[in-house]
Amino acid sequence: QRLKAAVHYTVGCLCQEVAEDKDVQFSKQTIAAISEITFRQCGTEVCIEYFLILCRHAKRSTVTTEDVKLLARRSNSLLKYITQKSEEITSSNMKQKEKKKKKSSASKEGRTYGEQEEAVTESEDSNMA
Repeated sequence: QRLKAAVHYTVGCLCQEVAEDKDVQFSKQTIAAISEITFRQCGTEVCIEYFLILCRHAKRSTVTTEDVKLLARRSNSLLKYITQKSEEITSSNMKQKEKKKKKSSASKEGRTYGEQEEAVTESEDSNMA
């Protein structure tokens, strides 16, 4: 049920984006129908089996975003959307790792995070000069 609700929510968001871009409206019934078709087409069991086959073939036990992209490759718009979201998540994760790294190195040197940022900024400024 949660997966079905997530599909419905995502389809609603995508329909809203299309509606804004193309200046059209989608009724609630249309969004529900698209969600149901999407859910049935993807077929949770079929997707899971597909991912298991991919993982076994690659000798892995973890499903990756590349596996999801392989499944979505038949729909250019879906593949583009998944790729975009994947890149956003990766970028966000990298930023969080950098922040944690800065915090830990600042605490090791006995500086506060703000002091560490000032030191980095001053260092960058002197390197540019």
